[in-house]
Amino acid sequence: MVARMAGTRRIRAIIVGRLEGRVIIVTGGAAGIGRAYIDGFVKEGAKVVIADIDSAGAVRAAAEVAAAGGESLAFTVDVSDHAQTEAMAEATLSRFGRIDGLVNNAAIAIRVKHVNAPVEDLPIEEWDRVIAVNLRGPFLCCRAVLPQMKKQGHGKIINIASGTFFKGTPYISNYVASKGGVIGLTRTLARETGASGITVNCIAPGLTASETEEMPASHYQARVPDRAIKRVEVPEDLVGAAVFFMSDDSDFMTGQTIIIDGGVAIN
Repeated sequence: MVARMAGTRRIRAIIVGRLEGRVIIVTGGAAGIGRAYIDGFVKEGAKVVIADIDSAGAVRAAAEVAAAGGESLAFTVDVSDHAQTEAMAEATLSRFGRIDGLVNNAAIAIRVKHVNAPVEDLPIEEWDRVIAVNLRGPFLCCRAVLPQMKKQGHGKIINIASGTFFKGTPYISNYVASKGGVIGLTRTLARETGASGITVNCIAPGLTASETEEMPASHYQARVPDRAIKRVEVPEDLVGAAVFFMSDDSDFMTGQTIIIDGGVAIN
């Protein structure tokens, strides 16, 4: 029996990446966590659109992707601007002819220079600034790509939330509210688009040490005792979940939020 099976079943020597040939847009993809997603997708065979408000950074990242043998498009975008997000989708279609995935990663993150204050003292313009990028941005980007995904009958959207939503972190109500809104948007879109072959899921990182964050190393180390896994979180810790959500492995999974924080929040 073993000999017969060995003669009829062949193990393919060619290994194809899980995202081979797919076209994925990553907002905020020029650096930090977004850049880690870009590298992970390229390694799995995807073509990527590096969409970022930092034009020079996006061009540099695209050059590095090309040097590594990948294919990418650098695109400058302010995700809070409707016309720019529509142009992003159009440029992707013009270059690659399809849109298979979107990662809504661009956000105004928690940085030392930001205004941290109780609700009654938080400047209204600071509230509006964070909500415009962190919540309006994902809405506009989803709105821009969904027509093409529906036309294809397939698509993958990953929204990036935050572990702060589950903790109700004080004095950053604008940031926490924006990330809670992202989870709500994820759930609603999952209901709206499932019949069209589109999945919409969410990743909620913990505080992640990245070159885009203007915090001292001690700030990240201070979070380690709260974690089940006793080390600082880095961008690469988030890539596996992103690849999973972009791949066929997650085709029957939608409207879900995965918390990746080393075991601070355990559900």
